[in-house]
Order: sequence, then C-alpha cells, then structure tokens
Amino acid sequence: MSFAKKAILVLEDGRSFSGESFGADGETFGEMVFNTSMSGYQEILTDPSYAGQIVCMTYPLIGNYGVNEEDVESRRPWVEGFVVREASRITSNYRSTMSLQDYLIKNNIVGIEHIDTRALVRHIRDKGAMRAAISTIDLDANSLLQKVLASPEMANRELASAVTVDASYDYPASDGERFHVVAYDFGVKTNSLREFAKFGCRITVVPAETSAADVLALKPDGIFLSNGPGDPASMAAVVNEIKKLTTSQTPMFGICLGHQLIGEAFGGTTYKLKFGHRGGNQPIKDLTTGKIEITSHNHGFAVDADSLPADVEVTHINLNDHTVAGLRHKTLPVFSVQYHPESAPGPHDSEYLFERFIDLMKN
Repeated sequence: MSFAKKAILVLEDGRSFSGESFGADGETFGEMVFNTSMSGYQEILTDPSYAGQIVCMTYPLIGNYGVNEEDVESRRPWVEGFVVREASRITSNYRSTMSLQDYLIKNNIVGIEHIDTRALVRHIRDKGAMRAAISTIDLDANSLLQKVLASPEMANRELASAVTVDASYDYPASDGERFHVVAYDFGVKTNSLREFAKFGCRITVVPAETSAADVLALKPDGIFLSNGPGDPASMAAVVNEIKKLTTSQTPMFGICLGHQLIGEAFGGTTYKLKFGHRGGNQPIKDLTTGKIEITSHNHGFAVDADSLPADVEVTHINLNDHTVAGLRHKTLPVFSVQYHPESAPGPHDSEYLFERFIDLMKN
C-alpha cells in the first residue's frame, strides 16, 4: 500500500493522469512537452528555454545520480513542472550533493511520478504540445481543466524578458583573451559561455532588450544570440535591433531562439511545431559538408524555409522531419543553427560551430 501524496496531471483536451507527488506540493501550469534524453536532467531543469513548460522525461528512471553544484546551466531551475515514470530516492554518484526530490522541493518545482509516461508522450505526439497542469492540492480533473483553459498559450508568448539578466556582466576567457564576444541573453546556458571562453573569448553578456547601438559601442569582435523560451514572432522589437546588427559586418552566430530571430531579421517567418524537438539524439545533416551529426535540441518553433530571401541559404536540415536546422547569409558574416552546440546535455558533434564562428572573427 502506497502512502505517498496523490497528484494529478490534466491536459487541455481533458485527458488526465493520476500519480503521486514528486517534488514540491502545489499547483503549476505550462505547455506539456517531452524530452528524450536518458540523462542530463539537472541541465534540463536549469535550461531557461523551458520557462513556461512542464517537461516529461521519456527515460523511465530519473534521479539516480542526484544533483550537484556544477551541472547547473543557469542561476535556477526554470521548468514549470516535472513528470517522470519513477523518481529514484537513492542517489549514487561521488559528485552528488542532494537528491533530485530535495532539489525540486528546495526550488519549489511541482512534479508527478508513477504515471504512464509512454501514454502521455504518445498523446502529445498525436495531438501536439498543449497546455497542462500538475496539482497536489486540487485532485478534481474537471476543476483543474477549467484552470488549464484559463492559462496562457505558448503561441505569441514572449518569455525571454522573464529569464534574461537584469544587467550586463563579463565572463572571462579561460587562457588569454583573443576575442571579445557580446552575447545576448535570451536564456543563455552557462556551457555556451564556457565554450567561448575555451576558445579565448571574453564574453559580455547583455540583457535581451539591449539596443544595437549599445552592443556596437562595446566594440565586439563577434555577436552571439543565445537560446531562450517563447515564441520568436512575439519579439518584433528585438528583431529590429538584430536587423541593424546584421548590417554592421560584425560576425554573428545564433542558436535555437537566436537562430529563429536571425531568420526573422532577414525577412523570414517562423511557425510552431506540432510537438517540437527536445532531446540529445536529433540527426542533423550539414548540407555544406554532407556530414551527419547527432545533436541536442530544445525548441518548439522553426524557421519556414520557403519564407527566406534568396541571399539566405539553408545549411543544415533535421533528418527526422526536414525542418530548417541551420542557415547563413551569402554575403554577410551571419550564420545560425536551430540546435544546442554547447551540448549540455548531449553529444559533442557540433563543437565545430564555435570554431566556425572563431574563424569568422579571425577574418
């Protein structure tokens, strides 16, 4: 007999899943999405791109190596809720400082376990990502459904301003400064900064609303547009500043949300994917070299290839659904990818993209 506290997950189409409380008590709302990574749950929890979302892990046992002080990707967890098949109460790793359960309680993240996560993921794949709630205090599915239907949708939702820094700061180069990069923080992950630092870059991280004039006044060798949450179509003011920066001849590199914003700055459009790409196993083809790389993704929007002007070319495609996974301008030193080359968590196939950006700054 289980004496664990009950919890319920309700989707906006009325489907519900009963399980047990995992993490903090309470009630939380967000877009229901899933991640196919087998490990890296701490990096996922602290990835700002998950703001506004409840994340379900498809791998069935989560938490068995605990959490530590080193694997965080930002200043705090950003997920709205966490869904797992089974949460390990036993932690076994020499770096572990806390259990996942205690970490969620400490950061007030509501979770649910002991539900059929396979059924949930199949439902999202069939019906699409949708609004949802997890509650340990209101276990009436109909009552919770009404609250879900009153919660905000992800389409047209601007979230970068909720996760960005309040003020600029510098991240030093690891071993002698060779370049100065200004990084827009739309939800930047720490490992992106580590990667740049490793290649001799000092990074000035600036808030999402920083003007093009203020960025250029810093005299950067290159400009980086980070990952982040929300709908890129809701960020017209930011896109206007990026347009100004693209004509400055300063090398520019964008990933994830930054990639989508570059697409819009060049006149393209973005659209919402049915259930997005989230996990560390997405196959990407680099059309410029013919090579295939396995990559880490976390996004629910994509650039429409047909909307791009003639002077912008698609450089990478996702082999699962042939969506745009990379682009570059034919004459300006600007390129971007839809995925996460900082690879935390994920395979390291994409590290060459940082080197490609370094080469642009050299030239």
